[in-house]
Formats: sequence, structure tokens, C-alpha cells
Amino acid sequence: MSDDEREEKELDLTSPEVVTKYKSAAEIVNKALQLVVSECKPKAKIVDICEKGDTYIREQTGNMYKNVKKKIERGVAFPTCISVNNTVCHFSALASDETVLEEGDMVKIDMGCHIDGFIAVVAHTHVLQAGPVTGRAADVIAAANTAAEVALRLVRPGKKNKDVTDAIQKVAAAYDCKIVEGVLSHQLKQFVIDGNKVILSISNPDTRVDDAEFEENEVYGIDIVTSTGEGKPKLLDEKHTTIYKRAVDKNYHLKMKASRFIFSEISQKFPIMPFTARSLEEKRARLGLVECVNHDLLQPYPVLHEKPGDLVAHIKFTVLLMPNGSDRITSHPLQELQPTKTIDDPEIKAWLALGTKTKKKGGGKKKKAKKGDKAEESTEAEPMDATTNGADAKE
Repeated sequence: MSDDEREEKELDLTSPEVVTKYKSAAEIVNKALQLVVSECKPKAKIVDICEKGDTYIREQTGNMYKNVKKKIERGVAFPTCISVNNTVCHFSALASDETVLEEGDMVKIDMGCHIDGFIAVVAHTHVLQAGPVTGRAADVIAAANTAAEVALRLVRPGKKNKDVTDAIQKVAAAYDCKIVEGVLSHQLKQFVIDGNKVILSISNPDTRVDDAEFEENEVYGIDIVTSTGEGKPKLLDEKHTTIYKRAVDKNYHLKMKASRFIFSEISQKFPIMPFTARSLEEKRARLGLVECVNHDLLQPYPVLHEKPGDLVAHIKFTVLLMPNGSDRITSHPLQELQPTKTIDDPEIKAWLALGTKTKKKGGGKKKKAKKGDKAEESTEAEPMDATTNGADAKE
């Protein structure tokens, strides 16, 4: 089926069944994230935690839609990543990797789940310590969280992608942090984790995207990464890359037997969604993946780093632009944060004061944000009190 035909036949949020599938995927990924956070302890092996996250998603999705006539694809939409401290993203350890977590580590967890190709993604930042997070660590997490809350209120029909890009940079600056370059927030569609409508983290001459306006019934994965450093991450070693996605529009006759073997395994097991090399036979994979990447058959998700000593925080959520307003379906409560900065900027305060539900005539009453609600309860969005680090919780 050509892309144009798929565009025509596309299922969107006007179908209640599609909304249910997004929400079911979100419920599973939220619980998987909860499990992964509970496993993040000093001396825990990163690979074991990644494996537990992926296994949970596979098992839970496997229990759904078992007795339907037509087979429904479901499972991991993005492999569990555990990126620590100045590592920005995409670290999903291989089986042979002995890296463990340490007390005080800032851990970024990133994962995704899909049911019938309807994808829910989430990322969360957790510091391995008891008690409130303070100092620059609190600043960088609060910057990501507040930027996410602002983005949630600006990703709405009629607004443009550029509005969000400008706003999140302003929020990060208020905490004396930087938004990390090169991070893209994508529209999500059935079986498409990187749709054409994109929000740039930072507009600069190197990365240009088409101007786009948000529309009702669209779905977005909003991806916010903040840093206490320069926000210009580097690829230190290509060997760290373990996550790839098949480029469906590319063809090439692979020369090496190992490459052909691996590519055939990928085409069968992971035809569309990103996957980790950990799920392939490791020795053959290392050899074969190189040729596949060199000829653009696979798109790598590189592991990027800020400078040692920099702290990087990551918040990602999935939002459905429903007719009655924006519905954030993935999140996890934050630890208590005690940032060194507070938000005084009137424009940021005005953004945070926006609700996320559209008023309908004769409709329900709007809840007011309670003063002093804690950030760690942040998930869903009514107007947010700028003196706190988050919004009210609504489970």
C-alpha cells in the first residue's frame, strides 16, 4: 500500500476503538515505567532493568486481543532505555554489558508500547537517592517537567510547532538550563513512531522542519530533554548504539552472509518498530548490523553524551488532541524537587495557567488548580500553579 493510500485509509481518534487502543498501550507503558523505576537501585545491572521493562510490555500486550480472528500486532514500540547522568538517550545495554547503577545517579528511562500499531511513549527522570532532589539536579528535572507542562498546553489545535519550540527554550533558560539540540517530538500514527509533523527542540540553521499546525484528532509524542551543560551532545562511540529501526523505503542487496541473516531476522521480527540489538543473536548482529546501517537499511538511534559532570533530564509523554481538549495519557510522578530557581516570568506563568480541556457549551465544570500541589504528583493538566513544579495529579 502506498503512503498516499494509507493516508486515505488512516484510522484516527474519531474512532473510539483507536482511542481505546492508545489508552490501553498507555496503561501498560505507565505500569512498565513504574516497574522499571522500582528496579532502579544502586548496583542493579542496567541490562537486567531494560530486559524487565521490555518483558513486562511483551507479556501484558500478549494477554490482549488473543481471541480475535485477525491477528493484531502488539508489543514494544520503543525498547527500554536507561541513560545515566550525562548520557542523553538511547542507552539500552547488550547482554554482555556489566554496567550498574550507582547511588546518586540521574537515571532517564525511555520506553514505548503499541497495540495494533497505536503507540504510547513515555520517558521519566529519577535520581537514585532518598529525600528531595536539590541543587542543579532539581533545576534540570524541573526545567524538563515545566517545559513538558507548557508544551502540553501549547500542543493544541490552531497552534504551530514553532510556538512550542520557542516556549520550551524559554522555560529551560528560566532554570539556567539548556534544551538539548537534535531532539524531535513527532506526530504518532498507526505503526508510525516518527510521523511527518515534527516539533524541533531548538530551531537552528542546521535543522529545519516544515512549519506545521496542530489539528484535532492528532496524537503526539512530546519529547523534552534538558541539560545543565551546553545542550550540544556528541556521539562518543558508534559501538554504544544498540537501537535501530528498519527503513522501510530502502533496498540494497547485502554482500555479507551475516548481514543477510540479521536483516532477514529483523524483517520478520521487527518490520516497523525500533528494536534493540539485544534481541538478535549478538555475535552475528554486531557484524551484520554495520553493513545494514552503512547502506541505510537501518536507521540507528545513537547514544549521545553531554560533557562529564553535566546532568541531563528527560520527560516524554503521549498526548491525544481530542475534541474536548488535550489528553496526556503517559506520565509518572516525579520525586520531590527543590530547585534553586523559581518561575517569575509572566509569559511562562500565563502558559502554565492555561487549561488543557476545551469548554463546551453547557459542559462540565472546570477544576481549579489547587495551590501548593506538589510536582511529584504531576500528570494531568488542569491549570498549573507556577509556584509548584508540576500540576495536579489525576489518576
